[in-house]
Amino acid sequence: MKFMNTHELRESFLQFFESKGHKRLPSASLVPHGDPTLLLTGAGMVPFKPYFLGKEVSPATRITTCQRCLRTADIDNVGKTDRHGTFFEMLGNFSFGDYFKQEAIRWAWEFSTEHLQLPEDRLWVTIYLDDDEAFAIWHEEIGVPKERIVRLGREDNFWEIGVGPCGPCSELYIDRGAEYGCKDRQCKPGCDDCERYLEFWNLVFIQFHQDDAGNLTPLEKTGIDTGMGLDRTAAILQGVDSIFDTDGVSCVVDEVRKVAGLTGKENAEETVALRVIADHVRSVTFLVSDGVVPGNEGRGYVLRRLLRRAARYGRLLGIKDSFLPQVAARVISAMHMAYPELDERREYILKIIQIEEERFQATLDQGLGILQELVDNLERKRQCRLSGEDAFRLYDTFGFPLELTKEILAEHGMDVDEAEFTEKMEEQRQRARAAREQTGYLGHDDSLYVEMHKQHDTEFVGYEQLEIETAIKAVLVEGQIVDKAQRGQDVEIVLAQTPFYAASGGQVADTGTVTGPQGAIAITNVEQPVSGLIVHKGRVTSGSIYTEDTVMATVYGRNRQGAACHHTATHLLHRALKAVVGEHVNQAGSLVEPDRLRFDFTHFSALSQEELDRVEKLVNDVIRGNLPVTADEMSLHEAEARGAVALFDEKYGEQVRVVSIGDYSKELCGGTHVQRTGELGLFKIISETAVAAGVRRIEALTGKAAVKHVASEEALLRQLGRQLQATPSELPDKVDKLLQEQRELSRELERLKAKLAGTQSEELLEQTVEIGDIRVLATKVEGLDAAALRSLGDRLRDKLVSGVILLGSVYEGKALFLAMVTPDVVSKGIKAGDIVKVAAQATGGGGGGRADMAQAGGREPEKIEVALELASQSIREQLAIV
Repeated sequence: MKFMNTHELRESFLQFFESKGHKRLPSASLVPHGDPTLLLTGAGMVPFKPYFLGKEVSPATRITTCQRCLRTADIDNVGKTDRHGTFFEMLGNFSFGDYFKQEAIRWAWEFSTEHLQLPEDRLWVTIYLDDDEAFAIWHEEIGVPKERIVRLGREDNFWEIGVGPCGPCSELYIDRGAEYGCKDRQCKPGCDDCERYLEFWNLVFIQFHQDDAGNLTPLEKTGIDTGMGLDRTAAILQGVDSIFDTDGVSCVVDEVRKVAGLTGKENAEETVALRVIADHVRSVTFLVSDGVVPGNEGRGYVLRRLLRRAARYGRLLGIKDSFLPQVAARVISAMHMAYPELDERREYILKIIQIEEERFQATLDQGLGILQELVDNLERKRQCRLSGEDAFRLYDTFGFPLELTKEILAEHGMDVDEAEFTEKMEEQRQRARAAREQTGYLGHDDSLYVEMHKQHDTEFVGYEQLEIETAIKAVLVEGQIVDKAQRGQDVEIVLAQTPFYAASGGQVADTGTVTGPQGAIAITNVEQPVSGLIVHKGRVTSGSIYTEDTVMATVYGRNRQGAACHHTATHLLHRALKAVVGEHVNQAGSLVEPDRLRFDFTHFSALSQEELDRVEKLVNDVIRGNLPVTADEMSLHEAEARGAVALFDEKYGEQVRVVSIGDYSKELCGGTHVQRTGELGLFKIISETAVAAGVRRIEALTGKAAVKHVASEEALLRQLGRQLQATPSELPDKVDKLLQEQRELSRELERLKAKLAGTQSEELLEQTVEIGDIRVLATKVEGLDAAALRSLGDRLRDKLVSGVILLGSVYEGKALFLAMVTPDVVSKGIKAGDIVKVAAQATGGGGGGRADMAQAGGREPEKIEVALELASQSIREQLAIV
């Protein structure tokens, strides 16, 4: 075997297939572009789904890549086995209607045996049960002995998606030796009882189309999709047992080891923790680099889960402070040669990880408090086992690993119901599985549109024209191709040429009309489900329309102009934010409509009003400069060389469109724009808010929408001026004066309430009752807010000396409660938080607090008397326990 480090292996593979006529493409993002069926890129072929499905034309018939991938299906095995990880790189070679099995097999063997120098006598092959063609190639042409070719069934060696392209596969294994095997002398690839045979390369032969009934029809154009695990193959070449011992991963493990103060002689639990942290931080680093931010759903939840899981394992290693950014920095230094974007986004990546880790540390500390309360409750009840449900809540809500919960409980001589915890975990997994879309190998297949595209191409002429004469090439009603549609029917039509812009890049679709000799359609949406095929959706408003009708396609000019203004404004805003806030700012999403824009961008904190004013002024300065807006077609390489800005979530082909605004802004963009910035007239920021950790959102207006907004604001100022009898310039002083008067009146009101409370307290104390040997006052008072309630409670407690006070008040349509318990009564197990919780729940609310004082509220004030009685009853019940 030839020793190679990870970088050498990556380059050797790519150069080998370049020598075989393959075009090398860079790794795509972990966020699949334009594919709602997939959450993340989990295989090397994911970026090429549109080519395999016939939705787009590949830039070459032979392609090779090293694709970064992320899967969480086996997350529970990460660290526990030598080969599982959530993050991995997949080396692949692909054919789109070019070569097939013979070349794929021959090149796989050539690279494995000649370039990697893997010993032929240790290589095994698996094929699909009845794939005799693959068997013949492996045995007769390559020379692999029959006994080392294993036939496996559909579950192991056949790739399929349900309906759509599919085919058998063939896998290459290396025999690691008998010391890794089981007791079965007939052990071979496919054995689930040992790790003797390690699969390192999978060759998928896409040769059939499967219909709804499961029937297989040979494809006219076959395909090849192969995947070689980079880390797994590196482990073989470097003579190590685990992917975590390869040069690309071990350096990250060492960084975690250094932070934790370990010496390299870890026990089994510490080894798992080191591996989990190293793997998860690799995933987190690339997710953040690819524009994913922590959240509670979708990709954001995957990121948050991985990051928090790594932080939890850090706690188990005794790491108390924030450490994940330090580990992520080591990931960047280890991977930046292959992925230079990591260096470019270094500051942003580390900042996002730091913010999320610190946020989690606070949540974890909160969980410690909750666990202590549960321990106290168990001690009070003289119990020693925490329920699995409580342990799961700590895990699910506060990120508490079961091991940490068990460790803290053990310090108190307690344990946890692990069977119930496992049951709750499995219920959660079942819910997740039920919610997950079953997308299969290639995901959703827009087969109808793919077939239509084989017959029809739509030429988009909307950059230059808003109205053209064209022809209807296809009509769809309820998903079926028809020759005719009549008034009242919802339709989809394909035109030979179209001026209608299809929704893309954040810009909404054009609207308008298509008018023929015998009928008309109101167009409400336009999409491009397959590259080159533009589908117009709408309703027939009069008469009938027919396939091959000559029609007039008309875009509503006012809406198009509004969208163009707001799209150009997003480019100006993006550039202005970089100038004012910093070059780390990148677009993270946008919405461009005729009457507004929404722009999401990467930044760590809210913008100050001064920064917003500077951004707004910069944009308006460029608008007044009336700079030309031009669009040019060029190669992606040339666009990058000219400094054009590319966006996180966009996928670009070999040829791109670059929109330039004078020398001020240059972006890759396929949207519609104005001809000169002066057409925007005015730019006005409406709001700036948070979207997620590290992502901010600006909403803004331009053109007529901005003018209308300013006019509305001025009308509001004039109305306020009339009401306050002041000019707009006098309004700030007038409002300040009114606020001062209000504050003085409020202070006077509080003084009078306090005086009244003093008078009330003597009368209220007369309502005190004895429950056991404890004095209890539970009563309703009128019209007191939370502050006045506390003031009255303090007076009553001082005069009561020993006992329990529960006050209820109706204020602004809500029920308010205050409970106070003197220290001597607290020592008997009576807690204010327990009392007030009962009262609040009776009025449809909730709340709590300390043992000696707690407040709560409810939505149903009419039930206050009932609530007070229930709370009093709960005190009686607690005293019976005491």
